[in-house]
Amino acid sequence: MELSLSMFLIVCPFAFLAGFVDSIGGGGGLISLPAYVIAGLPANTAVFTNKLSACLGTIVATARYCKNNFIDKNLALIGIITAAAGGLIGAKCALMVDEMIFKVLLLVLLPLIAMYVLLKKDLEPKNPDKINRKKQYMIVSVATFFLGMYVGFYGPGSGTFLILAYTGLAKMNILKAEGNAKLANMTADICSLLVFLVNGVVIIPLGLAAAAFGIAGNYIGAGVAMKNGSKLIRVVILSVLFLLFIKVMVEGTGLFINIF
Repeated sequence: MELSLSMFLIVCPFAFLAGFVDSIGGGGGLISLPAYVIAGLPANTAVFTNKLSACLGTIVATARYCKNNFIDKNLALIGIITAAAGGLIGAKCALMVDEMIFKVLLLVLLPLIAMYVLLKKDLEPKNPDKINRKKQYMIVSVATFFLGMYVGFYGPGSGTFLILAYTGLAKMNILKAEGNAKLANMTADICSLLVFLVNGVVIIPLGLAAAAFGIAGNYIGAGVAMKNGSKLIRVVILSVLFLLFIKVMVEGTGLFINIF
């Protein structure tokens, strides 16, 4: 695919915002993935290339959480194993799917995930019930495996869902949940990215440029998360989704004609 300067000018700033958002509460893919499509990439290529920029940025955010001891080390290993398995399976499934399916996912699933993220309440559990360690291991392993599959196949919103599962079901502290979710997400991202790179479906120059901006956003966002949390995420996500739907409307209704 031929690249243009405008693609970099569209994708890179949004990659920074995506990294900032994702490092705080997940959902960065709700910003970066539409940005690739707005820049003119096919839906499936956008998903594959987004994995490169998202993966490298997540590594930086995860390193900050680990450095500041916001990781439950006893749960981290099971999360890494199950996330890796899920990410590999999800990525292999993604390679078998036609681009039309990704377009449908982008137009249907992405807004639904965005609305869920926008409407979600405070993630810190209120008066959490006591939970034994064995049950906690079980919840983390099952949730991480299935969300790892989702990361490998598609991805947007996965970090948020992991945090919700860790805090709501496994009763983890919010910062520990964010750190462990980052670690699991990073693992699934790396495994699925390797599958995509081996199969040559990633636009590497654009992905690397976006990754540089995403890394900066992740580094800054992780620092904000450990201090104050997020206040601007909803506005940013809504703005990008609005731009995506404008692009879809301009391109016409050919997608739905082709489907039906």
